[in-house]
Amino acid sequence: MKRLLALLLLASSGLAAEPAAPLLVQPGAVISQPDLRQALGAEWSVAKGRWEPKEGVLLATELPDEHHAAVLHLATGPVSLVWECEFRLKGGKVFYVGCDGARHVGRLVITPKNARLCEDSTEVKGVSPSHTLAEAPLDLQPEEWQRLRVEYTGSQMAARINDRELKAEHEYLATPKVRWWFASSGATVEIRNIRISQGVPPAPK
Repeated sequence: MKRLLALLLLASSGLAAEPAAPLLVQPGAVISQPDLRQALGAEWSVAKGRWEPKEGVLLATELPDEHHAAVLHLATGPVSLVWECEFRLKGGKVFYVGCDGARHVGRLVITPKNARLCEDSTEVKGVSPSHTLAEAPLDLQPEEWQRLRVEYTGSQMAARINDRELKAEHEYLATPKVRWWFASSGATVEIRNIRISQGVPPAPK
């Protein structure tokens, strides 16, 4: 009986450890995986706000004098991509993962109650918003860590926030990328376990 119980426990722990199925692509070569215990590498650049690595957590803080969300760029080039991290909103109002070519191309927008995948062909700051392609309700508590995965390839983007999934396709998303970015609005947002990888096709089943 004890041996049977042990086997069942091993089986269940193995299932729990199995990585989640890819939405579009799976991780290939790592582009950046900072340990967040020292300064970020040269592939990262601060555009707005304050981004402070501290004891394995990246603290993202909007600066009131800038009148803009805090933004951190990552140089990637035009590759398929898997963007993974954990975050908690603390007092933050909005958390973003987005991508740019010569201008904004697309973004994932996360609030405590909602997630949206958007393409930015219609976005003009202060005039017209991004075009929402997919949307899902959320219920994120400010002190709890949330798991996030964003995938991109071709004209498609997808996201998984904990167990909530979104997928979208639009021709504008195929615009060649120069960089991707984190952004946060409101009080400090915390981010950890960051890994950004080139996306490769899923292994055949």
